[in-house]
Amino acid sequence: MTERYVMDYRIEDMSIENFDEVMALWKASEGIVLTSVDTRKNIKRLLERNPGLSFVVLDEDKMVGAVLCSHDGRMGYLTHLAVNKTHRRKGLGRSLVGRCLYTLMSMGIRKCTLLVMKDEEGAMAFWESIGLEGRVDLLMMSQRSD
Repeated sequence: MTERYVMDYRIEDMSIENFDEVMALWKASEGIVLTSVDTRKNIKRLLERNPGLSFVVLDEDKMVGAVLCSHDGRMGYLTHLAVNKTHRRKGLGRSLVGRCLYTLMSMGIRKCTLLVMKDEEGAMAFWESIGLEGRVDLLMMSQRSD
């Protein structure tokens, strides 16, 4: 497990042992939309297929931030970035994203995409502040098999 410190916080690789705390953080975070695919089994599979790409932030031993990151070999995907409300505006979200993008680039992956709910102005402002741009030329489509 790799560790990195941001001020008094520790960033570590996410593991399935973090699942309950991460899920609680996501559920408490506005703008995070959890669906039937966000199960322990599926998150475990994502972490196994994409080792060293998803991270958590710890304040001592308390989970205060998390992000899922994956790739398909040509493009990266960021999902469910969340930082506890009491720990925002300290650079933790930016550090998590930076760590994901750096790791993807070290693998030769130069493009990363993510989804943001249209009505999440705070999230849009955050992503734009770190250099991401919205795409208005695309329409997301999805298929469910359940």
